[in-house]
Amino acid sequence: MKRLLCIVSIMDAGGAETFLMKLYRNIDREKYQMDFAVSSNQEGIYNKEIESLGGRVFFIGTKLDGAFKNAINLYKLIKREKYDYVLKTSHLSVAAIDLLVAKLAGVKVRVYRSSNSNATSSTTIEKISQKVFSFLPRVFANVKIAPSTEAAEYVFGKDCVRKGKAEILKNGLDLNTYCFNEIGREKIREEFSISDKFVVGHIGRFNKQKNHIFLIKIFKEIKKINTNAVLLLVGEGELKEEIKEKVKKEGIKNSVIFAGKRKDIPQLLSAMDVFVFPSFFEGMPNTVIEAQSTGLSCLISDSVTKEAKICKNVEYISLEQSPQEWAEKALSTNNNDRGKGKEKLKEAGYDISKVSNRFIELVFNKNGKEHV
Repeated sequence: MKRLLCIVSIMDAGGAETFLMKLYRNIDREKYQMDFAVSSNQEGIYNKEIESLGGRVFFIGTKLDGAFKNAINLYKLIKREKYDYVLKTSHLSVAAIDLLVAKLAGVKVRVYRSSNSNATSSTTIEKISQKVFSFLPRVFANVKIAPSTEAAEYVFGKDCVRKGKAEILKNGLDLNTYCFNEIGREKIREEFSISDKFVVGHIGRFNKQKNHIFLIKIFKEIKKINTNAVLLLVGEGELKEEIKEKVKKEGIKNSVIFAGKRKDIPQLLSAMDVFVFPSFFEGMPNTVIEAQSTGLSCLISDSVTKEAKICKNVEYISLEQSPQEWAEKALSTNNNDRGKGKEKLKEAGYDISKVSNRFIELVFNKNGKEHV
């Protein structure tokens, strides 16, 4: 059996981590296994499932304990467990130091998956760091993958896909699970007492990238037009309390639901009437792909990669346009084809079984041959 060590912060319901779990559930686990090295001592939402599937979660110390100590712990783990395959997922160049550690520990196959097309922080220091350490993922990863062309170019450089230096691995999903479900829709709407409401939905971490402040402004305008509307927010994050205060200040507290972390994403998407996603940037948003699979109309910022549009019910709109214009667009969408999303995603190559097979080829085989 071959084991892949995935280096992440915490196995929580983030986009990159969720994608790894989708892959993990669909690989042949008698031949291949996935373990996870985490730098958070909190239990992730996926930890128990990982263990039930035969994987292991190793805590290698927080970054606050010191980057050097973290690197030493990673090195010791790799040597002790004799890993030949290691994967790092991030969008920061400096994060590829973990692959340098893996190389020093003798790892043969070092995978870097770019998870975004920009940096969450726009500070000068981070921009400089991204440029200074840009060589790290290019030099120390011998398998380079990304969910979109923009995400690949951000980490691996321009023309990396065209020149065959990186491969686009689509954010696949289980299309039998991520499809419109009337029973699931009713269940969620009953849970939150919104059976007769127009539900505006959003799934994403409460951080700067997701642009929740603007989302609240949009919803306030939606509420002016349709007093029966509610906003369903799914996720956690460092800005959650700030967003709660914003909701209270805007006087729409009774119309906004903070659902927290959830595992029943297909049912939540089925319960929504429109998905509004005003992110500043995205590598390839899992939630937008998942929403389309359930046939849900999506209104997303034009800062998001154009590769995210698979179905015709996805509309891009500029962040320069007013919250009122966003609101009018959101209310003009329709969900007449909710049962057809699954087939559209399958035609576009998003079936997780095919994506998982390609992942196995890329990680455990090279040019059709075993890595040596």
